[in-house]
Amino acid sequence: MNARQVPERLPDLAADAERVARLALEEDGPRDLSSEVTLTTSPHTSARVELRGEGVLAGATYATAVARLCDLTVDWLVGEGQPVVDSSVARLRGGLAGILRGERPLLNLLQRASGIATATRACVDAVAGTGCRVLHTRKTAPGLRLFDAAAVVAGGGLVHRLDLAHTVLIKDNHWRALRKARRSLADAFAEARRRGAHDCQVEVESPEQLEEACAAGAARLLLDNQPPDTVRRWAERARALAPGIAIEATGRITRDNIRAYADAGADFVSLGALTHSVRALDLAITLENA
Repeated sequence: MNARQVPERLPDLAADAERVARLALEEDGPRDLSSEVTLTTSPHTSARVELRGEGVLAGATYATAVARLCDLTVDWLVGEGQPVVDSSVARLRGGLAGILRGERPLLNLLQRASGIATATRACVDAVAGTGCRVLHTRKTAPGLRLFDAAAVVAGGGLVHRLDLAHTVLIKDNHWRALRKARRSLADAFAEARRRGAHDCQVEVESPEQLEEACAAGAARLLLDNQPPDTVRRWAERARALAPGIAIEATGRITRDNIRAYADAGADFVSLGALTHSVRALDLAITLENA
């Protein structure tokens, strides 16, 4: 894999975790009336965060931010990205009112992130030994782009485009716009590089587009909604024209068929389902000595 093919990296998550944690708590309103009418005091206590079932833990940075805003401390018993089976993953300590206030936002974040990480790990395991890397897409929950991407990374996947500002990706409607303006793909790439693009990628839907993309100097080709046999043929042709070019397969890829795409020669496989069809894991908070 050459330098052009190395995916992006996650930024420091601290500021985003603080932002998401505040929003999650604000959704529950300015006060916890249930606790106000049942608690005469807020004694210091502890609680366990438990995973019921099997999965991969993710979202600890965001859950920690929620805990901190509720004046709680959290000790993680399981590391980010580690597999868990029916076990406590963390211990919370602080005022009972804080634990009750933070319980649902904290669990919501952990459940979603761990569900994404678990699904990602299954796909990573399915392509083990092939050299193919698993990527997320931009089909993330609005406002949770970094959160969702970090969960994919915790599951062993890699970062795809996090925004539209740094990597050029020419897709079907961009092709149409170029044709309407009577401009070439090479023109668009030259302009992108003048504007500081980190990478130039292109989605191709035909052998003709593939050849134009290779001639224009694309760093990566996206083969969308193509069967593995087509991916194999097009990948071979692209590498003959542009040695070192990266091949990404995407569209209609599942845990069951992902290995076929890796075996067909895809360097990357991207799955929107990792983040748009999350199956949340079952986590709960249980008070100790209660």
